[in-house]
Amino acid sequence: MKATFERLLQQQPQLFSAADIRLPAAALQRMAEIVGAIESVIARPAFRDAVLARAPAVARVPVAARGVFMGYDFHLTVDGPKLIEINTNAGGGLLNAYLLAAHGHADQGARVMADYLAMFQREWQLMRGDRPLRRIAIVDQAPAGQFLAPEFDLFRDLFIANGIAAVIADPADLQRDGDCLRHDGAVIDLIYNRLTDFYLDHPVDRAIHEVYAAGGVVLTPHPAVHASHADKRNLMCLSDPAMLAELAVDLATQQILLAGIPRTVTVAPAQAEQFWAERKRWFFKPPAGFGSRAAYRGDKLTRRVFEEIIHGGYIAQEIAPPSEHEVPVAGGTQRMKADFRCYVYDGRLQLVAARLYQGQTTNFRTPGGGFAPVFAE
Repeated sequence: MKATFERLLQQQPQLFSAADIRLPAAALQRMAEIVGAIESVIARPAFRDAVLARAPAVARVPVAARGVFMGYDFHLTVDGPKLIEINTNAGGGLLNAYLLAAHGHADQGARVMADYLAMFQREWQLMRGDRPLRRIAIVDQAPAGQFLAPEFDLFRDLFIANGIAAVIADPADLQRDGDCLRHDGAVIDLIYNRLTDFYLDHPVDRAIHEVYAAGGVVLTPHPAVHASHADKRNLMCLSDPAMLAELAVDLATQQILLAGIPRTVTVAPAQAEQFWAERKRWFFKPPAGFGSRAAYRGDKLTRRVFEEIIHGGYIAQEIAPPSEHEVPVAGGTQRMKADFRCYVYDGRLQLVAARLYQGQTTNFRTPGGGFAPVFAE
């Protein structure tokens, strides 16, 4: 596994920064408090009933698994950490465990990797009890062509090194056999789901959809956790004092949420002129999007794109500017923006990593940018 990572450092250096980022311990503690406050609201039956009611039926399939690699992404502003979005199947978790070792923190990196392995075993136990976990499929569309494909290799190596057979597969590589899925004839017990077809709507994902709904395969993360955590419309509730009060959220939790989540609202055609006039204060996002796809800063909008947004079911989030950090690059230093990804499982923060960049969004193309480890100071 170490050799695989070292080869990756040589082949895709743009994934990794030479920097490490030092943050005040209070900022990291505040991120953990915001995550905890969000998880406490999501766990409320009234909240879950509301978000699942608007989700597709596959999100209402009963499931005990929690969902691996929740990604809580923050900007660190002058007013403290601000949550930008929540993602299911957040990438880079294992890369950042190895990156800790590359920065001289091998013991910490090993602990994180062991935690990740235990997380997958826990997902299996929640669904299957004491039955042995024999085979995992790491599944994504055309996996070899994915930007983070090297991480798939590292996961496969991790599972195999711990006695679990593992394959990397496209959904088309899986064959339905009654209520189970096979890959090259062997039954798949658990799918580590890296698909961005969150509700398994695409025809190529139909076999996974049907077998998952029938209880024939453990899928993590799964549609229910996308609906409860990552649908960006949820941020409207989590940043609205009236909606939080309606859910009977206590005042201390409300204060954490309202201070830590930028106000998020729905974009309706009736408010088009107001949004256009105030566009510089908003970041516009599609509710089911991920990363920076089809997302726009208001101050960069053209009228044509704005018209698409107004009629496209978008949400608008108040802009929370990212922090900037002086980082080493070839020949000197460079000032770069940062966002901070908290990798979370079952409400528990496992690791915090920075993504350094220039421009509007993280891109893993800025010289000197990429993932960087984060340490408390």
